[in-house]
Amino acid sequence: MSSQDGRRSLRVAEIARAEFARAVQRRIDDPRLRGVMVSNVKVSDDLQVIDIGVRFSGPSAEEQQKLVKKLARALPRLTREITPRLDLRRVPTWRLHYDAGQDRTRRVEELLQEIKADSKPK
Repeated sequence: MSSQDGRRSLRVAEIARAEFARAVQRRIDDPRLRGVMVSNVKVSDDLQVIDIGVRFSGPSAEEQQKLVKKLARALPRLTREITPRLDLRRVPTWRLHYDAGQDRTRRVEELLQEIKADSKPK
């Protein structure tokens, strides 16, 4: 991979992130889905796969999973609008997933607090 290929995938990822967030705000009627936060976007080096990690503020992790599934059903409609703006030769495959990274971080912090509390002399 040349460094130019890597820069291009990063540039496409940034455009995809902004355009996806904009398209959700314009095209999705469900107010719960409008609260989506795009936590990360990864684009393959060959620009054929765009993977979007999303989260929602407020609802439980289980409810967020349901919202991601609902958003995934709208993904084809959204990507038809977004893809031409990416200026790619081929139409990429879009993937959407719930980003559980913050949940894992929160759980690790809770465990560390428990360990700290247990290690204090009584």
